[in-house]
Amino acid sequence: MNQPLAFVHHGAKIAQNVVIEPFSSIQNDVEIGEGTWIGPNVTIFEGARIGKNCKIFPGAVISAIPQDLKFKGEYSTTEIGDNSVIRECVTINRGTVDKNKTVVGKNCLIMAYVHIAHDCILGDNIILANAVQLAGHINLGDYVFIGGTSAVHQFVNIGAHAMVAGGSLVRKDVPPFIKSAREPLTYGGVNSIGLRRRGFSNEQIEEIQNIYRILFLGGLNNSAAIDKIELELPATAERDEIINFVRNSERGIIKAGLNKNLD
Repeated sequence: MNQPLAFVHHGAKIAQNVVIEPFSSIQNDVEIGEGTWIGPNVTIFEGARIGKNCKIFPGAVISAIPQDLKFKGEYSTTEIGDNSVIRECVTINRGTVDKNKTVVGKNCLIMAYVHIAHDCILGDNIILANAVQLAGHINLGDYVFIGGTSAVHQFVNIGAHAMVAGGSLVRKDVPPFIKSAREPLTYGGVNSIGLRRRGFSNEQIEEIQNIYRILFLGGLNNSAAIDKIELELPATAERDEIINFVRNSERGIIKAGLNKNLD
């Protein structure tokens, strides 16, 4: 480890082959895994837990206290999984008493100027494009993609493999496996290209399309649509994931919009 002109608190736990560039500050109670690169002018506050082979670019601020008036100084952490990339000027706040942690999973790409607020839980292989803003208490499933300059309301859930178009305002939950766009944010079909890239078969994608035709395009309310899906379609992991997501949605899910000619 070589950190000329960097500050590393003696209480930080830094693996031997971590590179810390000049003018970065690593505070007490920070853990950084082997192979990670910390660029210049990065600030990492107490409670950060950064995995192996991560890259954190200049101007990033990791594990600052929450921007939450209810925060009373309780102990909490910020966790970043292995192989994740945090680009320039990203801010990730640590948790509050709600979850006591903020989490970014493995193999994530968090592009420049993204803000991830307190108590957000992000899965693996997520991409947040430039200037995405996540309010507190948001959950993102694995392989979520959110386009640049989008803003996500607090307590929103976005399901695995979902794609949100750039510039979106996300006020409602976005179910798994779908694309969403327009204002207000609406269903834009199944994310079939992304699913094929990740090894989903044509049969699995067709099944997901059939589920969402009933849910979004069948003219039923959500409860009736879920009952119809359970009655008419065989139980699979994907079917049950969609059903459980919709049933457990506290904010409600996005709507189908005016275009009825979607997959």
